[in-house]
Amino acid sequence: MALRDLWGRLRGKSGEEVPNAPGPAAPPEPASRAAAAPPEPASRAAAAPPEPASRAAAAPPEPASRAAAAPPETRGPDAARPQSAEPLSASPLPGDAPRDPVRPPATGPADASPPPAPPAEEPVAGGATEPGPPAPEAAPRGGLLSRLNPFATRPPDTAESDPPERRGFLARLKAGLSRSTEKLTGSLAFLTRRRLDDTALEELEETLITADLGVAAAHRIVESFRRTRFGKEATEEEIKEALAEEIAGILAPVARPLVLERRHAPHVVLVAGVNGVGKTTTIAKLAEQYRAAGLTCWLVAGDTFRAAAVEQLEVWGGRTGARVIAPAKPGADAAGLAHDALREAREAGVDVLLVDTAGRLHNKTALMDELRKIVRVLGKVDAGAPHSTLLVLDATTGQNAVQQVRVFKEMVDVTGLVVTKLDGSAKGGVVVALAEEFRLPVHAVGVGETAADLRPFDAREFSRSLLGLA
Repeated sequence: MALRDLWGRLRGKSGEEVPNAPGPAAPPEPASRAAAAPPEPASRAAAAPPEPASRAAAAPPEPASRAAAAPPETRGPDAARPQSAEPLSASPLPGDAPRDPVRPPATGPADASPPPAPPAEEPVAGGATEPGPPAPEAAPRGGLLSRLNPFATRPPDTAESDPPERRGFLARLKAGLSRSTEKLTGSLAFLTRRRLDDTALEELEETLITADLGVAAAHRIVESFRRTRFGKEATEEEIKEALAEEIAGILAPVARPLVLERRHAPHVVLVAGVNGVGKTTTIAKLAEQYRAAGLTCWLVAGDTFRAAAVEQLEVWGGRTGARVIAPAKPGADAAGLAHDALREAREAGVDVLLVDTAGRLHNKTALMDELRKIVRVLGKVDAGAPHSTLLVLDATTGQNAVQQVRVFKEMVDVTGLVVTKLDGSAKGGVVVALAEEFRLPVHAVGVGETAADLRPFDAREFSRSLLGLA
């Protein structure tokens, strides 16, 4: 009875009506089950610690989609206690260690573990760790003049750094002059360990004249020996060194490059010479070198007399990439062809115009008059044309080359010489005779058939190769 009264008082305090019938009340419907459930005992409710406010606030609300998809939960007496679940946010709770090793990096403070070090870069050639921008191309040796002129000479202090192709040319030049060397040095043995008296000097002068150095050059060299070495003994090697020095002194003033003047646009180069000296081949080699230097070059097939001369130049033009101005029919007027070619080249802004001419003997007056006519007609288009007139000489002709220069100089204004076929001649000494008598620039020498075999004339290289010296 006392227990029943206590129960009634407790129910009365909660504001609920005391049932009339004895026994426990019937369980309510499931919807109101949570409300009808007996409360926790006061001692148990007091013992349960409240949930930390910071943790309750930090827990994100359950997404609506997830809450809708979750099945209804049967809640027991601990329904008021929140369920422990992994937070959906990537940010950890305060005081918690990170539990997801694959989460994306936080934008706030750095993680406890340092990020992995980036892989080391592979070194590239030259020791750099990154290629970087390409370095600018080095300017060609000799400046702008070298680019415009394939015959620009090298500085004297670069002999030790010659490229392999130049060393190859020097070897071919020395080999090409071997017959001339043998002819010149084979007669110098008589001077070994002999006092250079008047008799010895006379024999030396005869040897130089026989080697095609010419009378004037031979006399100049012997007189120099008379002043500096008269009465002295010398070995054969010393004689060769002294001769090379004297010959280089004669050749140095004429070893000048063929300078192209861009202001002319085009710079007209008239190429002349007798039959068979290599005019057409020389034009082709020049065209290839000018094209390699970045210049636009046209060729004029002015040799309208020789059979297949036009076709030969057209073949060379195709190989070098240069345009060839050819006559419409064989035997056409070479002067008219040159006139039309120059006018068209000026309109097109061409850099170089190389004009081939018919081979003519210096004793043929009619053909020499034709050459003068070409010069006059070119002057009607450009008062300064031709700006350069090259005379091509065959070294195998020896002293006959001296006569050719003399006659051509009377007909046209020869501005420079090109000496070819030194590789098959025993008369290479004629270059010294030409330099001493005419003082005309020797622009280039040829020792072979390829474009690389036509190279600038260098006085020291030629003189030492002529004497067989390294």
